[in-house]
Amino acid sequence: MSTDKNQKIKIRGARVHNLKNVSLEIPKNKLVIFTGVSGSGKSSLAFDTIFVEGQRRYIESLSPYVRQFLGQSDRPDVDDIEGLSPAIAINQKAHGRNPRSIVATLTEVYDYLRVLYARIGKVYCPKCGGEIKKLSAQEIVDSITNKANKEKAGFVSIFSPVVRGRKGEYYQLLYDFLEKGYEKAKVDGKMHSLHNQINLAKTKKHDIEILIDKVDPKDISRLTEAVEDALNYSKGLLVAKFLTEEKLYSSKWSCPKDEFAFPEIEPRLFSFNSPHGACEACSGLGKKDIFTGKKCPECKGKRLKDEALAIKLSNKNIHDVISLNINDAYEFFVNLEDKLSKKEREVAKEPLREVISRLSFLLEVGLNYMTLNREASTLSGGEAQRIRLASQIGSKLAGTLYVLDEPTIGLHERDNERLINTLKELKKAGNTVLVVEHDERTIMESDHLVELGPGPGRHGGEVVVNDEIKKALKSKNSSTVDYLTGKKQIELPERRSKIHEQIKIIGAKTNNIKNINVNIPLKKLVCLTGVSGSGKSSLLYNVLHQNLANVNYKRREHGFQNVNKILGLEYLSRVIEINQSPIGRSPRSNPATYTGIWTPIRDFFAELEGAKERGYRAGRFSFNKPGGRCEACDGVGFNLVEMHFLPAVSVRCDVCHGKRFNRETMEIKHRGKNISDVLDMNVEEAYEFFKDIYTISDKLKVLKDVGLGYIKLGQPATTLSGGEAQRIKLAKELSKPFMKNAIYLLDEPSTGLHYKDIKMLLAVLQKIVEKGNTVIVIEHNMHIIKTADYVVDMGPDGGDKGGQVVAKGTPEEVAKNKKSYTGKYLRAYL
Repeated sequence: MSTDKNQKIKIRGARVHNLKNVSLEIPKNKLVIFTGVSGSGKSSLAFDTIFVEGQRRYIESLSPYVRQFLGQSDRPDVDDIEGLSPAIAINQKAHGRNPRSIVATLTEVYDYLRVLYARIGKVYCPKCGGEIKKLSAQEIVDSITNKANKEKAGFVSIFSPVVRGRKGEYYQLLYDFLEKGYEKAKVDGKMHSLHNQINLAKTKKHDIEILIDKVDPKDISRLTEAVEDALNYSKGLLVAKFLTEEKLYSSKWSCPKDEFAFPEIEPRLFSFNSPHGACEACSGLGKKDIFTGKKCPECKGKRLKDEALAIKLSNKNIHDVISLNINDAYEFFVNLEDKLSKKEREVAKEPLREVISRLSFLLEVGLNYMTLNREASTLSGGEAQRIRLASQIGSKLAGTLYVLDEPTIGLHERDNERLINTLKELKKAGNTVLVVEHDERTIMESDHLVELGPGPGRHGGEVVVNDEIKKALKSKNSSTVDYLTGKKQIELPERRSKIHEQIKIIGAKTNNIKNINVNIPLKKLVCLTGVSGSGKSSLLYNVLHQNLANVNYKRREHGFQNVNKILGLEYLSRVIEINQSPIGRSPRSNPATYTGIWTPIRDFFAELEGAKERGYRAGRFSFNKPGGRCEACDGVGFNLVEMHFLPAVSVRCDVCHGKRFNRETMEIKHRGKNISDVLDMNVEEAYEFFKDIYTISDKLKVLKDVGLGYIKLGQPATTLSGGEAQRIKLAKELSKPFMKNAIYLLDEPSTGLHYKDIKMLLAVLQKIVEKGNTVIVIEHNMHIIKTADYVVDMGPDGGDKGGQVVAKGTPEEVAKNKKSYTGKYLRAYL
C-alpha cells in the first residue's frame, strides 16, 4: 500500500524569486493547475523550484560518467521537497532555427516514414517513370542469353562494378581481385591488366569494373556462375558486354529501358540530412540559399534526390506525404493499411503503427492544420510546446512529473477540449501533471488548484488557494475564483459604436486564404478569430501588414501583394505591428533599454551632486560602454565559460558579483540606491522610487498599465516570454506622442494574462481606439472577443478547409451564426 508520503509532493520553505518562504503539499498522479496574476510566482514555484529540483535529483541519481556530460545544476532556494519524481518540462521555448528541422523530424514521424518507403515502397524509374521490379540471378541469366542470341554474340563479357563514382586509390582492392585469380579490370572506361600497377588519383571519383569471365552464352552453367559472382562482389549489379553494346543488370532495382540502376534502397536514401538522399545542389536544404529562401532549382524545394522521390506508396512519394497536413496524413496512412498485401502488411506493421500513433497524438493536441514539412523555426511557442507534448504521450512514460507552461496558448476553444483530454491521458498513465494556466475550462477540468498571489512581484509569492478544485471554487479570498464563479466579470461595453470609415480587402489570396473579400472597420477594436490554422495570421500579416506597411512611407511602387486591391488606405497614417518576437537576442537588451527608460535614468544619476563632484556624465552609468561598467564582465554581470564539446556555461562575475558596474560608479546613490539597484527593481518599485521625476515615471506607468509591473528593469530580453515581449513593445509605442489614424496589429496579446491583467490590457487598447486609431488583434480569449467592436471569424476549419470568412459583425451577430465555431462558444460570454 502506498504511504501518504508517496502520494504527495511536499514543499517546505521555497524562496525562489518572489516566493515568500512558501510551504505546501500537492497531490501526485493528478492534473494540478498553477494560476494567479502575472508575476505572482506561478512559474517560480512550478518551473524554477519543483521542476528544477526534480531534474537535479534525477541527474544526481545517474553515474558520475553520465553526469559529466549533463553538467551540474544549482539547487533552488528551498528547504526541502519530498515525493519528487523525475521531471520533464514542456515549455513554450520555440525550437531552434535549424532549417533542417521540420515537424516530421521533430516528432520522429519521418524516421518511420523512411523505413516504410525503404521496405514496401513501389519503385519507379526517375528517368522514364516506369515501374521497376527486382530481377533474380536466373532472370538476369535468361535476359543475357536472349540478348546474346539476338545479337548473335559468340561470347559475352561479364563485369562486376565494384566501385561506382567514389574517390580513392584502391590499391588493396585491385590486389585482392588479382589474388582471387581475376586478371583484368575496366577503370574509368579503359581496360587494364591487374598484373600492372594502376595509378588512381585519390581525390578523383572512379568507376572500377572487374572482368569476371568471358563466357559463351550457351554455356548456361558457367554463365550462371559468372553472374552470381559479379552480383556478389558488387552487391547486386553487373555489366554484360555484348558484340555492339554494354548493358547494366541488377538483382536489385534497375530500369530495362533507361538502364538506370538504383543504389541500395534503404532508409538513408530518404534522408535529406545524408549524402545518400540529399539533393546535391542544396545539400538537402531545399533552398538555393538560406538567406533569400528561394527554392533550390534542382529539387524544387523537395530536398531529396530524384531516386528517393521515384519511390512511392499509394502513388505518393515521401515529399508528397510530408506536404500533407496532419489530418490528411493520418487519413492517408489509415487508408493505406487496407491497400497493402498480406506480406506488405506484415513488413510494414511496426513502422506504420508508429506513424499512425504519432499522427493521432498530434491531432489530439490540436495541430491538425499543420503540414509535416513545416520548418521548426516557423513554429510559435505554443505550437512547439504541443509538439513536445504529443511526443511525450507517444513515449508512454509513467511515474513522471510533467510541468507545462500554458499549453492552451494559440488554441481555439474548440481545440481546448482535445488538449485537456490529452493532459488527462498523461495523468491516467500514472504521471503527475502540473500546468501553469489561465484558461478557465482547463482550470475547471483539473483535479487541484494552486493560486499564487495575491498581487504581482513583491505583492505576490504567497499561496492564496491550495485545494481540490471543488473546494477551491468556494474560496473567498481568490481573485481567480471570483472570476470563475462570476462574482467578478470583465464587463461588456455599454454599447457598440457605429461603423463609418473602413478599409475594403478585395480578392485576398495567400496560403490557405481563398480569394476572399472582407471589410475592416476603422477606429474600432477588431478581433480576428477562428480555429487554429484557419487563416487569421495569413490575413493579418500576409495581407494587411504587408500592404499597409507601405502607408508608412506613402508609396506603392510594388502594387498590392497577395490581394487584388485594398480600398480606404487614405484614412490611415501609419501601421504599427506589435508581435511576440524577442525584444533582443542578447542578455544586454532589457525592458529599460528597449523602452528608452534607461536614458533618462542615466541622465538623472549624472545630475546627482556626487556625480557632478566627480565629473561623471551620463555615459558613466551605461553598462554597454567602458568607464563606469565592470570591465571583468564588460557590464553583463556574468561570464561565459566554454566547455569545449558541451554547451557554454554562464558564471556570475566574481569581480562585480552580477552588479554590472564598478565600485566607484555604485558609490553614487539616490535615496540609498545606486544604479545597479535600480536595474534590479521591478517596474512597480521603480515607479514608486521615481514618482516625482515625470520623464522616468511616465514611461514606467505605461509598463504598469499593460500589466508588467512585476518585471525587472534589467531582466535580460532572452528570459522574457513572447507575451511579455509583445506588451513591452506595446508600452514603447504608447509612451510616444499619440497620433491619429494609426492601425495597430497584435497577435494574441492576452497570452499569459490573468483576468485582472486582461482587464488592464483592454483599458489600454480602448484608450488607443478612443484617440482615433484602429486596433486589430488575433485572439482566442473570449473575454477580449466579447468586448470587441467587430469580429471577423475565419474558417470553417484549419488548413485546406479554412481560409474563408465564416462570420463577421458585432460579437452578438457572430454568436448567432450557426456556422461559426467561435460563435458557438461566444454565446455563453455575452
